[in-house]
Amino acid sequence: LGLTGVALKSGARSALGSLWPVSDTAAQTLLPAFYMHLKDAQVTKAEALRQAQLDLMKQKEFQHPYYWSPFILVGNWL
Repeated sequence: LGLTGVALKSGARSALGSLWPVSDTAAQTLLPAFYMHLKDAQVTKAEALRQAQLDLMKQKEFQHPYYWSPFILVGNWL
């Protein structure tokens, strides 16, 4: 699991990782959207990631799955 696995082994309850190297521009767009959605107390981490991926897919330059699909949430999804 790479750095995501290291984060979990060091005590993090969950970590956001990627399955393959990702576009820096896509990550710079997805991560703020993830945390923006996560600020809502009724939204789980999994749902925040899903919403951020949908936000990314709405942008023409990030519609290809290469940009939005490698992001995964490992550990506690709630």
